[in-house]
Amino acid sequence: MCGSMMTLRSSRVAALLLLSAHLLQASALPAASSYEFTAYRMQQYNLQQDKRGCRGAIVVAEARSADDTTLTRRCVIMKLPDFTAERYLEAKRQNAAAVLILLPQNISTVPEDVIQVLADDIALFLRSMVTATAFQILVSNNSPIKAITDNSIITLEVSLTGVLPGVGEDPPTIVITAHYDSSGLAPWLAYGADSNGSGVTVLLELARLFQRLYSDPRNKAPYHLLFSLTGGGKYNFLGTKRWLEENMDHAESSLLHDNVAFVLCLDTLGSGDELFLHVSRPPKPGTPQYGFIQQLEEVISSRFPWVRFGTVHKKINLQESTVAWEHERYGMKHIPGFTLSHLEDPRSERRGSILDTMSQVDIRKLKRNTVIIAESLARYMYNLSDKGSPKEIQVFKGSLVNRYSRLSALMNMLTSVPRATQLMDKEPQQTLLINSLEQEFKRYLQQVHRHAFRQDRKDPDVTFFDQMKQPMMMYRVKPAAFDLFLGGCIAGYLGVVYYAIQVCAMVVPSGPLS
Repeated sequence: MCGSMMTLRSSRVAALLLLSAHLLQASALPAASSYEFTAYRMQQYNLQQDKRGCRGAIVVAEARSADDTTLTRRCVIMKLPDFTAERYLEAKRQNAAAVLILLPQNISTVPEDVIQVLADDIALFLRSMVTATAFQILVSNNSPIKAITDNSIITLEVSLTGVLPGVGEDPPTIVITAHYDSSGLAPWLAYGADSNGSGVTVLLELARLFQRLYSDPRNKAPYHLLFSLTGGGKYNFLGTKRWLEENMDHAESSLLHDNVAFVLCLDTLGSGDELFLHVSRPPKPGTPQYGFIQQLEEVISSRFPWVRFGTVHKKINLQESTVAWEHERYGMKHIPGFTLSHLEDPRSERRGSILDTMSQVDIRKLKRNTVIIAESLARYMYNLSDKGSPKEIQVFKGSLVNRYSRLSALMNMLTSVPRATQLMDKEPQQTLLINSLEQEFKRYLQQVHRHAFRQDRKDPDVTFFDQMKQPMMMYRVKPAAFDLFLGGCIAGYLGVVYYAIQVCAMVVPSGPLS
């Protein structure tokens, strides 16, 4: 729902999201004449020359329900279940001043039926306000909307000089990567639990598992393991792009293009009983990618037969302004890779929704997917196909098994604050989250590096804008219909008085009094 709204191009309608728990507590509002809430403006950004989101931040308009036939120059109030792209476009077609979406204070904990009842109360109240009391919506700011040009995109990565080094001379490298930022209709409400908190959680757990395995020199495989967390994933994977450009230009980083077995990108792995491997070109037999896919199929069919596994092939179109998955960034540099996700369609609304909260993630399925990936990697790296089936030989068991409590704790940490890209280097809580991720890397990996890529101020890849979170005032006013009625009454009264004066003037004698 909310993800589809992000595809809307430049709009003159300011879409506002309201945390309206106090407004929804009763079907009738108290007798106060004004109310103040926090409003979140719909996402606004430019992806190079492509303008997306709303363009306005100031709203002064009378409130109307979505069922009203006349929305021109009105602020349309919609309940959450009724908010669709079609209704938004209809409001835009009628030149509505704004769209205000009513949200409960905690979306993930409020049952759907409660949201429906509360929203129905508000809708009933709004429909009756023409004959009673109307509301004037005011979001005012004397400052114009300004572009934010000093954003930095932070990428956490492990250097290529030896993190979880394998045995042998110049062994190939397996890169495991995930983007950590989130997206949604409003940046301050984008917590991104499944997309891509789940991918980050799986990556951190893989780092722990293989560190425990590699801690014994006898257990090292003939592969280097490189772990990477990247920013800007929701904006064309700009963090990955800049990281690749920086590393590919250095001679000591030739490992990236000369000796990479494959890149495994993790994206949306916290739900469903499906797993899809997204590739830019079908891997050929005998290649490392082909061998890893075989191990995935064996582990799933042997231990988790109810999970549907498939490969989705999508060519990279260099004419398109955006890329669908992170592995496409590597493919453009001729580095083989693929993305593992429970989503089949990269355009799924679940990849960019404010409703993507912890309630959308099933920790049991997240743990299962972690086991599938870890066991498949280990079977490929240690060449265990001839040693026995995945049921007979399980690498990660006993003290090495992944823990439910750890996965839950990591997910809670990642969803504790919104992770919209424009907030990550600005807000204290988001900065603390980045520091926590860095410490988690340092706990299990060596030579952890933190890169902050500054954009070109003259020609930025992505431009964000301010005033995304503002106070909103709601004033009780009499509706226009009441003003017209009152004006008519006054005019009628004055007409009657005037007529009475004229009649009196006609009956009074004009001569002297006797």
